[in-house]
Amino acid sequence: MGTKKEKILLMVLPFWPLLIPPLGIASLRSYLGKNGYDVSAVDANTEMEFMDLLQRYTATLKQIIEDERLGNFHNTAYEVLRNHLMAFQNYRESNQYSKDDYKELIKILIKENYFCEISNENIANLDHILDEFYKILNIYMSDLLEKEQPTIVGISTFTQTLPATLFSLKLIKKNYPHIKTMMGGGIFSDMLAINSINFNRFIESTPYLDKVIVGEGEMLFLKYLKGELPANQKVYTIKDVSGELMDFNDIAIPDFSGFNMESYTQNAYFTSRSCPFQCSFCSETVLWGKYRRKKATQVVEGLKELYQNHKFQLFLLSDSLLNPSISKLSDELIKNKCSFYFDGYLRAGKDVTIEQARKWRKAGFYRARLGVESGSPHVLELMDKHLTPEEIKSSIINLAQAGIKTTTYWVIGHPEETEADFQQTLDLIEELKDYIYEADCNAFQYSVGAQAESDSWHLKYGTSLIYPEKFTDLLITQMWQVNADPSREIVFDRVCRFIDHCRNLGLQNPYTFREIYFADKRWKELHQHAVPMITEFRGKEKTICENVEIKF
Repeated sequence: MGTKKEKILLMVLPFWPLLIPPLGIASLRSYLGKNGYDVSAVDANTEMEFMDLLQRYTATLKQIIEDERLGNFHNTAYEVLRNHLMAFQNYRESNQYSKDDYKELIKILIKENYFCEISNENIANLDHILDEFYKILNIYMSDLLEKEQPTIVGISTFTQTLPATLFSLKLIKKNYPHIKTMMGGGIFSDMLAINSINFNRFIESTPYLDKVIVGEGEMLFLKYLKGELPANQKVYTIKDVSGELMDFNDIAIPDFSGFNMESYTQNAYFTSRSCPFQCSFCSETVLWGKYRRKKATQVVEGLKELYQNHKFQLFLLSDSLLNPSISKLSDELIKNKCSFYFDGYLRAGKDVTIEQARKWRKAGFYRARLGVESGSPHVLELMDKHLTPEEIKSSIINLAQAGIKTTTYWVIGHPEETEADFQQTLDLIEELKDYIYEADCNAFQYSVGAQAESDSWHLKYGTSLIYPEKFTDLLITQMWQVNADPSREIVFDRVCRFIDHCRNLGLQNPYTFREIYFADKRWKELHQHAVPMITEFRGKEKTICENVEIKF
């Protein structure tokens, strides 16, 4: 170890949404390449066979669930699929559980997420798809390893991709024991928060995993390769580099070469890491530490280079929040007369004025992803949002009147949310229906040790397992709930009512390209200065420049 003869393969495995190429491993690949290492990277989610299996599973699951119980079906389906994949594989490898035990768990899984029953025949139909998935993944991984001949495999893992990651790590260690296996990624900010019960159990149960990198990976990975980290240590964190964080001047442009870029609707970049705020339910600062950002000139140069390399005009800036960066970035883009369109997360508030929104629109701001969470002042205070419904209204209206798409995210069922609180959310959405492009809701989820208020909630309310403890070895990772009102079933009912309410108002929560087309069409009809439809970015022969020419 420490020589540059290593052949490194970085991966993201199914199932992860195909919106942007994986920015994390592309940035890591670029950084290690800049330091002389041979690195390749793949996103298995672009493989058609995996995409087809995902569609088949969700379609089969949807047929089982009664229409009035679908709720936010797609988000919940990912949760069900992850746990089902994990239980299915571990049941096949274990002598600890009977067939009846396994079926009992899957029935509980459906009951706790959709609050309805599932038959043994339904389970068999879903299991058939999972069996096919693992057979295809086995072939895919074996072929890839033979082709790449890596000495190190690093898998960037998210909550939904954990089953495929563990299956692949086992396969590597069994068939290619000389390969060093490594894992990092966003899962260590939620499901596997460091030093949580899940994390400690995971570390003990994965002898086939050699090293774990938690948090910012570039510096830690490089120091590992150079032999500068303790060899007998399995987990490396920022503490192993004395809290040192990346200097953004050292971060090269992400290397997306080798990815099937035609599979994505937009490219990816970032202006900052971490977050300047501490919302109670969020894990961003827990993972990334101190907030840092790039200079606007540096970001624009990066966008120019990425456009030259891949011809995408539309970018998702993956920052937790764009607020600290967006105005200076907009000034720089306008000064350079650039026609790059950017999508990203924005905090509603007093700084989102109509004048600012118009400037951002001229700079190419395409979609604002707003974590507004609730229409209730009481719940917003519980969340430490430091935000009022009036500020939410003003921000959304100003952005929409500038033509910028407004994707709004809502958390349903935060501890102590009352029926009256929830009704205030529905009322606010109805009031803003013509100014909201998309309304996406999720039930409140508790992550042990991963959220800013995790410990406080545990002490205040107490917590309990969602799935029976006897099934822990099948699931590997467990989930807990806060023992406070509203109950999980009431929260689920509210999610269903939220979805129905939005549908009745004509509001979209689009997932398929067809649904996005109709959501864009509605936005064009509602707003004079609406940004281009997503279909206008299909094909790269024509450059869209309307942002430079727009007049208010």
